[in-house]
Amino acid sequence: MNTNKIGFMMLALLAGGASSLPAFAAGGGEVANLSGTLSAQRPDGALLILSQKSEVRPGDTLTTQKDSYAQINFPDGSSMTMRPNTRMKVENFQFLQDKPQEDGAFFRLIKGGLRTITGLVGKRGNQDAYRISTATATIGIRGSSGNTLVCDPSCAGVVSGGEKLPQGTYHETNTGSYIMVVGPKTEEITEGRSGWTDGLSLNVGPTSASPLGGVVFPIPGFFSGPTANLCN
Repeated sequence: MNTNKIGFMMLALLAGGASSLPAFAAGGGEVANLSGTLSAQRPDGALLILSQKSEVRPGDTLTTQKDSYAQINFPDGSSMTMRPNTRMKVENFQFLQDKPQEDGAFFRLIKGGLRTITGLVGKRGNQDAYRISTATATIGIRGSSGNTLVCDPSCAGVVSGGEKLPQGTYHETNTGSYIMVVGPKTEEITEGRSGWTDGLSLNVGPTSASPLGGVVFPIPGFFSGPTANLCN
């Protein structure tokens, strides 16, 4: 084992709650679980078919096909699961154990659905370091887990019941809280509540009474980590 890797492991052990962080590159992620087909288009135009343990880099545009799920883990302990028929770009990811002020995670959800579970980015240093952007909203995370959908023009084949959702951005918070921003308006979405927007209005209310009330968010049970236990 080289000295750089030993140094990284020591830093992880010294940081409270960070002893189980992955040891892959601090500027990218890794495909932890995959069911179906996941592709990545690199900034230079190269198109790759990814597999389990493939590297995910900043600048990659990731796409899942029909009936495909991909769980991506990041070195701060966060993870996201891409649902079927989803396209997402990793605009930026930076995590250095000893430099929380430089943390940054910025994902652009073009269409489809993500389930996110946060790690250290956004919990230490800058609270606004973790963001998901869509065509109609920006979503910030405050240490939590939840589901985000971009229906363009619908979410048919992404989630059960998604074909009934009109075009727009939807978010459901399972734990913690998220922030949804549409133009000058900002709303906090706490546990058990959802937010949705068509790009003009921003609505927040109990999930059961929202457009997401009839939507089911399944995830394959064989996925490891905390995502595997969040299948509703």
